[in-house]
Amino acid sequence: MPDMPDSSVAAGPENALPGDRRRPEPGDVGQASGQLSTADAVSLIVGIVVGVSIFKIPGLVFSNVGSPLEGLLVWLAGGLIALAGALCYAELTTTWPRSGGDYEYLTRAWGPWAGFLFAWSHLTAILTGSIGGLAYVFADYACSLAGFEESRAAPLAAVAVVLLTGVNLAGIRFGRMAQNLLTAAKVLGLGGLVAAGFYAARFTELTAEAPVPEGMPGLGLAMVLVLYAYGGWNDAAFVAAEVRDRNRALPRALICSTAAICGLYLLINVAFIAGLGFTELRNSGVPAADLMQSVFGPTGRVAISLLVCISALGGLNGLILAGSRVHAALGEDHRLFAPLGRWRRESSVPAVALLTQSVVSLLLIGLVGTETGRGAIDGAVELLRIPAVEWGRFGGGFDTLIALTAPVFWLFFLMTGCSLVILRWKEPARPRPFRTPLFPFTVLLFCGSCVFMIWSSVDWAGSLAAFGGVQLLIGLVLYLISGQLGRRSA
Repeated sequence: MPDMPDSSVAAGPENALPGDRRRPEPGDVGQASGQLSTADAVSLIVGIVVGVSIFKIPGLVFSNVGSPLEGLLVWLAGGLIALAGALCYAELTTTWPRSGGDYEYLTRAWGPWAGFLFAWSHLTAILTGSIGGLAYVFADYACSLAGFEESRAAPLAAVAVVLLTGVNLAGIRFGRMAQNLLTAAKVLGLGGLVAAGFYAARFTELTAEAPVPEGMPGLGLAMVLVLYAYGGWNDAAFVAAEVRDRNRALPRALICSTAAICGLYLLINVAFIAGLGFTELRNSGVPAADLMQSVFGPTGRVAISLLVCISALGGLNGLILAGSRVHAALGEDHRLFAPLGRWRRESSVPAVALLTQSVVSLLLIGLVGTETGRGAIDGAVELLRIPAVEWGRFGGGFDTLIALTAPVFWLFFLMTGCSLVILRWKEPARPRPFRTPLFPFTVLLFCGSCVFMIWSSVDWAGSLAAFGGVQLLIGLVLYLISGQLGRRSA
């Protein structure tokens, strides 16, 4: 990484956005500055990215390819695309090292409306839905381990969100410690999974071949699944203002963690192939559990359930910590959501943003994660005479929510990638401690993958993709109202 001094351009009239209030600088009263190290940022990224997908989707990925080598190349390609994105974000985070990440870049490149809609969509469904989904995965596996009835999953998911929100309200030091502990336990557990696969290895399986089963979408779906498994590497940008020696630490964290995750995913998939065999892996919906049971018996399946719980909690804590900074940035800039921008002086955390994020996540757990909530949604949908939500088609409540919001998620990812080009054109003289290598090819690779994912997610969601459009339309109305409030108070 470039060895350059940590210099940020101070906020002032020449850097202010039209019509915006002054955003607090890192180190302002109430805000944390320099409390996260490079290792903390790496732990945050690994904790968020390596959530629960790696325990479920490898079988489906390999069902859509003709050989183990082809499947491993898909995982490698996904890692290279994520690395291209990380290189783009490394320039953006070091040039504009403020809390909020994508919110800040979209606001500067496209205008305040873009940042507002990004934060609004994350607060109302995308990020809070991911929090609720991970909490629900944790609760499902925890109930299974403890022998609880399935009906207890929703309350347990809510407890997980409340407890980890409380940890982060106590201060970034506590949130950081929890993240490092959970990520370390997760990586150690995954190391054990890889070791089990190599212990039971049949390496001749790596050269096996089999046709893609009739009716399977093929390579396109395999790539979609893999790119989802890499999702979340950009979340370290949300806490950029709180990282020490940002100009060196952030590029290192983004690039090293993305490369490490790619290597870890390849090792895990090689272990699955060698330990289970190519055919058995393709037919497995829970390859990690099947592998551990084949090596250790029923104890192995229990161990995997425990590892999934730890992994889900690690991702959950990371999303709570990082996501709240996006909502805080929204409050700092836009009058309608001003309370979200309040930082707690004693603990240097955006307390109102954390609490609001928690409340929305709990509402989604109640609405999307329970039969009663889904029934209420179905009743409202029928009343409004809009297409019914096909809960079963997408695999459940939170999987459905993710499917409906995916087009908007990837649209903002695309816009952030384009922001790098726009901001180089709009602010060519601004100091850039890190410059994206192989520009513009790196940006084209990243943005091209986003276009592919937008198309794929719209195709998968069908008519229900209109939900994202409604969400953005409501956000646009609120943006206009917020602008009116800002002008009246000016």
